[in-house]
Amino acid sequence: MFCPNCGSQAPDGSSNCPSCGTSFQDAAPNTTPVVPVTTETGYNGTAPASGKEPRNVAVAIILSIVTCGIYSIYWFIMLTEETNQAARKTDGTSGGIAFLLTLVTCGIYGYYWAYKQGEAIDQAKTMRGMQASNSGILYLILQLFGLGIIGYALMQNELNKMN
Repeated sequence: MFCPNCGSQAPDGSSNCPSCGTSFQDAAPNTTPVVPVTTETGYNGTAPASGKEPRNVAVAIILSIVTCGIYSIYWFIMLTEETNQAARKTDGTSGGIAFLLTLVTCGIYGYYWAYKQGEAIDQAKTMRGMQASNSGILYLILQLFGLGIIGYALMQNELNKMN
């Protein structure tokens, strides 16, 4: 059976979800997994979980360059918020706080942020029955070499696939 809240698979006859703790007593058992991504555009045929249209990665990169990085600040904040929402992390650091910590630590927190974003995206993919890899390492390496915008693009692409 699958959890109606987070989509994780639970052993048949379970009373609570092993991932999020949702009680199955009030809800009818859901034997259908979360709909996997099936189309070329990365959509699963339903409305995005966030209620927003997926962000176009090319437009986001162009806007980041044209605005001399101002749009990338907004993108950073929104990536954090959308990843927290996709991974159903209620205790995750908000986008504004993550940006402020990165600013105050002269970018050092950004390395930690990149790794944790990868972990959260992998968690969200696992919850949806998608194959997850160790994305945190990739995003950390990109951030270390000053290629954070490529990391943002890859993160956004993964989030778009999940929506």
